[in-house]
Amino acid sequence: MKFIVSSTALFGRLQAISRVINSKNSLPVLDCFLMKLTDGTLFMTASDNDTTLSTSIETNEYEGEGAFAVSSKTLLDALREIPEQPLSFEVNEANLEITVHYQNGKYSLMGQNADEYPQTPEMPEDSTQVTMPAQVLMNGVNRCIFATAEADLRPVMNGVYFDITAESITLVATDGQKLVRDKTYAAHGDGQAAFILPKKPATLLKNLLPKEEGDVQIAFNDRNASFTLQDYRMVCRLIEGRYPNYNSVIPQRNPHCATVDRLAFISALRRVAIFSSQAVNLIKLNLESNSLKISAQDIDFSTSAEETLSCQYDSAPMSIGFKSSFLIDILNNISSQNVVIELADPSRAGVILPEEQDENEDLLMLLMPMMLND
Repeated sequence: MKFIVSSTALFGRLQAISRVINSKNSLPVLDCFLMKLTDGTLFMTASDNDTTLSTSIETNEYEGEGAFAVSSKTLLDALREIPEQPLSFEVNEANLEITVHYQNGKYSLMGQNADEYPQTPEMPEDSTQVTMPAQVLMNGVNRCIFATAEADLRPVMNGVYFDITAESITLVATDGQKLVRDKTYAAHGDGQAAFILPKKPATLLKNLLPKEEGDVQIAFNDRNASFTLQDYRMVCRLIEGRYPNYNSVIPQRNPHCATVDRLAFISALRRVAIFSSQAVNLIKLNLESNSLKISAQDIDFSTSAEETLSCQYDSAPMSIGFKSSFLIDILNNISSQNVVIELADPSRAGVILPEEQDENEDLLMLLMPMMLND
């Protein structure tokens, strides 16, 4: 079997799918790429047994057909040093010896039997089908992924929840302290459906989607989901279980509303948070007429800081405590110039919204408060 491919095109595709490979695998063959040549198209697959990512490129020339597995680290390290040029692969199907010829030399390495590689699960014909624009899916995953949990006891919270209706698709993530609900009306299903996408495949999507255009085809059942992009296809095992009722934890009546410049707020939080207790990262927000005072102290080291920002606020004075790192994460994942902070009382969750929602979007973030000592 022989084929010739572009070195940079091959390296780019292999590097993208290599992110799925774990540093330690139970099956040695999962340290490899599966390469399959069919009708002049080279199909490449990487897997960790739960998530499989595949892609393909057209060969410039080819002779014969077949499949083999090859060490991902060895091949990537070798291709990384080669500038753009045609690469000629020759595979001896009897002993799986692979010879790669390039401009001034050649590589020789051993392949493995492709039959040992795990089969990618096939999606049944009765799977639920949904189509989402690539940019809409990317925005939703980017906004949600930071709020996913890493909880052994409640695995359903370790992923991004897709809540699909006939009008919209809502992506949700929560770790019990912070929650993101990103609803888009730019995509919808045929009816009510839902699945929980684990954090690892969500992160893989986050890396693949920025270069994608057009639509992403999503198919899922109660065990697996597939995401078909322009150049890649990902099949992953879903998290099984019932996702918590996220709408029930969002406070509906929040009489205290402040509008503040987002970037100024982030900068002030970063400065003041330096002086908070490293153990709890507590910062205190004190709202009065058109002013927001941000303060922190560390009693153990006798340090403190406070800073006042102007904002739009005309309700009764109010103080509330938050974990500074969580609040900064939330503000970093909102893109509008100003944010609206809606509060009910110091013991109930604060709701943080962009002042202007993107077209066809309804983004809401929520953060649980921390107890104030005073």
